[in-house]
Amino acid sequence: MKKLVAKVNLHDDRDRSKAMRVVSGFGGIGSLSMDSKDNKLTVSGDFDPVKVVNKLRKSWHTEIVSVGAAEEDDGKKDEGKKDEGKKEEGKKDDQVANLVKAYEAYYPMPVTYYCLPPEETPRCVIC
Repeated sequence: MKKLVAKVNLHDDRDRSKAMRVVSGFGGIGSLSMDSKDNKLTVSGDFDPVKVVNKLRKSWHTEIVSVGAAEEDDGKKDEGKKDEGKKEEGKKDDQVANLVKAYEAYYPMPVTYYCLPPEETPRCVIC
């Protein structure tokens, strides 16, 4: 199970519903939630985060906040295991941060240039 938190610049409810529809179309999505105040999209399940972010970037400016393993709550709590888990989690967070930096370096945000044709000046003819 993976968990992806991405910040997506959405302007209105229509964009929000479109983004949710686009992401829900991927296979393996377990849960999907949107925080409208911060424009953060949280996706968890068995999916490829790179494909999800690339699909969102085609339509909206998208930044990756975090990618990692989803937290599963079984209701069992053991303090000894928590301390070991925190140490391993710290290592995993460093690895995830390095992977996010590498991803952003490899897949930069696309830059769109608009070229306008030069305006033709009318030929002046003095009669």
